[in-house]
Amino acid sequence: MPTLDSQPGRGSEVAPVADPQSAPDTTVPATTVPATPPASASLRGAARGGSVNIVGAVCNQGALLVTTAVIARFLGKTALGEYALGLAVLAIVGIVGLFGFQMTLTRFVATHLADSDYGRLRGTIRLGVGFSVGLSTGLAIGVAIFAAPIASLLHDPSFAGDLRLVALALPAATIRDACLAAVQGWRTQRAFAVITWIYEPLTRLVLTVLALALGLGIHGAFVAIPIGAWTAALLAATILLRRVRQTPPATPVFRAGAIFNFSTISLGTGLASVGLIWADVLMLGAMSTTDSVGIYNVSTRLVNLAVFVMVPINAAFAPQFAHLLHRQQLDSLNHIYTAATTWILRLSLPAFVLLIIFPGELLQIFGTGYGVGAAVTVILSIGQLVNAGTGPCGTLLNMGGKVGLNTINNVAVLVLNIALNLWLIPRHGIIGAAVAWSLSLTLVNLARVIELRVILHAMPFGVSTVRSLAAAAAAAAAGLAIRLAVPGQMEQVVLGVIAIAVVYLICQLTFGLDQEDKSLVTGLVRRA
Repeated sequence: MPTLDSQPGRGSEVAPVADPQSAPDTTVPATTVPATPPASASLRGAARGGSVNIVGAVCNQGALLVTTAVIARFLGKTALGEYALGLAVLAIVGIVGLFGFQMTLTRFVATHLADSDYGRLRGTIRLGVGFSVGLSTGLAIGVAIFAAPIASLLHDPSFAGDLRLVALALPAATIRDACLAAVQGWRTQRAFAVITWIYEPLTRLVLTVLALALGLGIHGAFVAIPIGAWTAALLAATILLRRVRQTPPATPVFRAGAIFNFSTISLGTGLASVGLIWADVLMLGAMSTTDSVGIYNVSTRLVNLAVFVMVPINAAFAPQFAHLLHRQQLDSLNHIYTAATTWILRLSLPAFVLLIIFPGELLQIFGTGYGVGAAVTVILSIGQLVNAGTGPCGTLLNMGGKVGLNTINNVAVLVLNIALNLWLIPRHGIIGAAVAWSLSLTLVNLARVIELRVILHAMPFGVSTVRSLAAAAAAAAAGLAIRLAVPGQMEQVVLGVIAIAVVYLICQLTFGLDQEDKSLVTGLVRRA
């Protein structure tokens, strides 16, 4: 489904790095700040992590796209809709099982490493991983027991067996996410990208294709979910254990109060964010048909391709945000926030242009009968364009300790989204769901930008934003000219892709790179 930055500055008068109850009580003196320019160093560090994440995101989105296309073409809209509903249940129940420890582990591990506090480091990891795995196991048992009533609520009684397979994957997904979140506290993205975005999606794709070849249908596709999740969980746990063993021995110190305060608020933020991403799917399943869910899923899968860089860039910059906020290096923080936003927008705009000009033609990838989702694709693209243009604002709020504020944002917009879905889906079906989601996503991101402006005097926009939008406008003109002048859908798409890419690249090269861009590119080149 569409990716949400739960997943987004400057000045001397700024709120503390975190609320007093959640922030570690050790402050690094200003004299310990490295002599090298912190903004450039942080940008290069984020770029090194971002390069790994972007490669992973390409594999992830490619595998998800092919999986969706295979199910859509060989099993049809109904089976694809059921598969999307299963992923929605996995995402929503999974975020409850994590209990906010995904963000909490990354933040506290990064802080304890900066302070060389290895006792608290070990205690935080044990508490976060152990509690979340226990909770998710209990939730998985509940889903398995109540699978039949849930399936009936979604107007698909045959879904109960597949839902139990989803329940089997829940504890594994929690182990994977909690362990990799802790590893990210070391400010490294390799394990996260390789396991979450390369290994597991490709494993699921291969197993799904094999299941369909053996005639197992959609049930075989669901079997692939727990197999991929449990093998990924084993890899993630092994990597975290290796990291912990490399730190100096220390007696675990448990700060349960501070950790649970932060994780509880993070749970509200994460649940509201995931709810916003998946509420439309579940409500379509309950208020419309499984076929509608399948068509809607195809449109959202295409839109996800436009912003595939957003999640990896956010993941790469989150530890940098936490590190710089903890050291009160606010000028450096502002530079990398702007740079992250610039690159998200710069890398996403060509895909948005393509989606808006050729939506119906692109949907034919998934087979006949999906062209009715063209309007949905355009509407969702508008919402995601705002999401990309406002950058990692939710991530920065969370890393800055403003998790409570972010929770209020997300809960408010989730309530709005549900209300809009209740109003629009019965009247307009998938179009109504798309409008509700796009409007909600736009409002929550604009609210975050305003809040960061007030709290950190930060803005995600700069000269590079204007340049990128100008390049996108020129590329859109070229693509539209191809659509109007060239006959044949296939010819239009092929020539349109070439024209949009060439014009956009020429414009960006003409505008050149600023200092922040050069620092990021330096990090990418060194990583390569």
